[in-house]
Amino acid sequence: MSCACCHTSPKQRRMNCPACGQVCLPVSMQTMRHQVQAPDNRHIVDGDYAFCANRDCSVGYFSVSATIPKAILRAFQPAQPAMLCHCFDISEAAYRAALAGGTAAAMKAFVVQQTQAKQCACEARNPAGRCCLAAFKQMEKAFSTA
Repeated sequence: MSCACCHTSPKQRRMNCPACGQVCLPVSMQTMRHQVQAPDNRHIVDGDYAFCANRDCSVGYFSVSATIPKAILRAFQPAQPAMLCHCFDISEAAYRAALAGGTAAAMKAFVVQQTQAKQCACEARNPAGRCCLAAFKQMEKAFSTA
């Protein structure tokens, strides 16, 4: 299932993070402007940026000529838990607990229903600018093999 709100193309160019070397996917300027905290979001130069999803890397977004640290992104503030679904505030820990408790299906069904109804805002709320439904599947697979 793909997210109706995301406008990224699978043909977009992947780039390697200048800090950790991870292969990263491009993001829209809209995503970046929503994720970078003020006043820094007003100084972003337009360009082709990618998001580094490596949690251990300090780089959030980067282009050929600029890097934006995770420290100034809304989604990576010190007290925040690692998020699975940014649109509906579902943390990775909450979903792991739901998987362990047998209640994950209802949680995921809600997100799927809202996504199908175009009630998500992935491009603005998720720092990767993408739908989280694939992340649910990845976490389920990791849980079942653990």
